[in-house]
Amino acid sequence: MNALDVEALSVRVSQKRLLDEVSFNVAPGETIAIIGPNGAGKSTLLRALSGEIAPSGGAVRLQGRPPQAWHPRDLALRRAVLSQHVSVTFPFTVAEVVRMGAGERRGAAIDARVDAALAAVDLDGFQDRIINTLSGGEQQRVHFARVNLQLACGEEANGPGILLLDEPTASLDLRHQLDLVSVAKQCAARGTTTIAIVHDLNLAALIAERVIVLAQGRVAADGTPMETINDETLSRVFGVASAVGRVPEQATPFVLPHRAERHGR
Repeated sequence: MNALDVEALSVRVSQKRLLDEVSFNVAPGETIAIIGPNGAGKSTLLRALSGEIAPSGGAVRLQGRPPQAWHPRDLALRRAVLSQHVSVTFPFTVAEVVRMGAGERRGAAIDARVDAALAAVDLDGFQDRIINTLSGGEQQRVHFARVNLQLACGEEANGPGILLLDEPTASLDLRHQLDLVSVAKQCAARGTTTIAIVHDLNLAALIAERVIVLAQGRVAADGTPMETINDETLSRVFGVASAVGRVPEQATPFVLPHRAERHGR
């Protein structure tokens, strides 16, 4: 059984079609980056995959069932979502926020997991800090620790789950971007399926074994980083002339834009 099946998925808001018959399947344990220009439908797609919004047409099936068919508690045990912007109004400590990922579970074992989740994102010793006193990047890492704890607790009962990330590195410096890549690869090693919206194409090539390119609500390309991150795709989808090189050891593409292209002008 696939981790996710997406069939002719369409999402409309009023008369505007945000997603237009998007189709793809995701095998268990795959790590996928979703890239595309602003307004391509990336965040809408992630919200539809998570079950936050229902399709206007087509279908999404998470482990064989539409997300809306799962009880919210069961769904939370099978997929974890990190949104691009997460606001915490109340003065919770960092440990309290991360512990929310464990649901109703409490005890010394969960406390140890909270500590381990924070250490994995380089926030060891931050447990008693009030989250609103942290920088934006530090808060993002706290929430990443929270969803990883949520996923780990769910995987104990149900096996490998699905991690959905919307621009997880947007507030992070280079060192902590690489730390997040490392944690994501550890998740993949234990069988977790990871789908991440990524604007940085170099990071997308580093983190993912498969890249889905969205443009105007449709799938414009789907394949390995080598197959999707190339001059032709960047010109057609992003409108830029670029020099896409390769890191010799791994044949990983890297992007160095030269200039913006003006199509049809």
